[in-house]
Amino acid sequence: MTVIRFGTDGWRGRIADDYTFANVRRCAQGFARWLLDTGQAEGGVVIGYDHRFASEHFAEACAEVLAGNGIRVYLCDRAVPTPVISYSVVARGAAGAINITASHNPPTDNGFKVRNRFGGAVDPQGLREIEARIPPDERGVKRMPLAEARAKGLVEIFDPAPAYIAHLQQLVDLETLRQADLTVVVDPMWGNGIGWLRRLLSPGRIRVVEIHGERNPIFPRMKRPEPIPPNLDDLQEKVRELKADAGIATDGDADRVGLVDERGEFVDPLRVYGLLALYLLEVRGQRGPIVKTLSTTSMLEKLGERYGVPVYETGVGFKYVAPKMLETDALIGGEESGGFAFRGHLPERDGILAGLYLLDFMVRTGKRPSELIHRLFEIVGPHYYSRIDVEFPPERREETRARLDQAQPDRLAGLQVVRIDRSDGYKFYLEDGGWLLIRFSGTEPLLRIYTETTTSERVALLLAEGRRLAGLGE
Repeated sequence: MTVIRFGTDGWRGRIADDYTFANVRRCAQGFARWLLDTGQAEGGVVIGYDHRFASEHFAEACAEVLAGNGIRVYLCDRAVPTPVISYSVVARGAAGAINITASHNPPTDNGFKVRNRFGGAVDPQGLREIEARIPPDERGVKRMPLAEARAKGLVEIFDPAPAYIAHLQQLVDLETLRQADLTVVVDPMWGNGIGWLRRLLSPGRIRVVEIHGERNPIFPRMKRPEPIPPNLDDLQEKVRELKADAGIATDGDADRVGLVDERGEFVDPLRVYGLLALYLLEVRGQRGPIVKTLSTTSMLEKLGERYGVPVYETGVGFKYVAPKMLETDALIGGEESGGFAFRGHLPERDGILAGLYLLDFMVRTGKRPSELIHRLFEIVGPHYYSRIDVEFPPERREETRARLDQAQPDRLAGLQVVRIDRSDGYKFYLEDGGWLLIRFSGTEPLLRIYTETTTSERVALLLAEGRRLAGLGE
């Protein structure tokens, strides 16, 4: 029996190893049982999927299980971005969603994610309850063949795009963007974002050039469809070649965004979060709380002070961010990995809308990305960030954890440690307003070491300090 554990954002596994049809059906049965037991099944469930190997077939398997449990299913007619799936929950008044995707994981993986009636991540308690209801084997799974379920009206295949696009038109002036004198290179990274920005921004004066715009489950020329270097080498080269105004990337399921400036330089996701918050606060004149994970930028606290809005810090993952956004009616919520959610939309990451907002920021101010970063730094001061992912033998995990539990450094890279937070990993707050965070990945056998500080020279020093504290060498 495969023991299935939900991590930061659902369950992910290796295709044909632990990620099998049998185990996906077990997950679907656990979700169905949870909905029925908690009285949430009315309204049905949206099921969507990504461009990974056999995702459409795994989605159909989930539809058969929910139908077997008497739960109505709205099955997407094609692979679509995660935020489109999530918005369909709201548009249809559904109870939640199942999304077959491994997001930015390597091509060998796939995943099973669940969403609540708001289209956002299910909270940690809900995930534990779903996990507890997963049957030990397929004998506990109810199924109805897809053809029979469709004939009985339990499964409806639908196009989720029109409702989502109509909603975006209420959030951003697409026609103004279409008429902008800009050249933008878009990289959907072989994934679910294929064609979406080009479709939303056409026809018009704006020139949208798309690369990696075909389905390819092996994600050529990159280890994984995550919108960070070196995966963005082709995008950066294309921006320089075309002398474009910006490059926009979306990850494998298009819920995260990556930004390349007009010089072909990567803009790290902490700076992107600062830009999006500044755009909403200064350009759009909106006000409201900001929700951030502890792995993202301290620039947000400085923006919060300047514009008089509270900033809330949560654990890593949208299973923490989404509930806090709903609780506080937050203006924006986000995390270090390039996922951002917005009030009036969804408590869920949306790389498509984030990309449109970044372009709108450029159009409204007449500035290109490097100039927008200069404006941000005029307000909050320079900030420099980096992250390393360290692979280590699984048998060393507990030894490493014990070592970090005992860590009490007074200084790191010459800076005084003013506070330590062990609520989700090990975060060391520094006297310059910067920080060092060490935490185990929730989805992969990795130790992630992050830092943000106020001088570029100190970044490498702090990352080395993180490796030393974890006992993982230089």
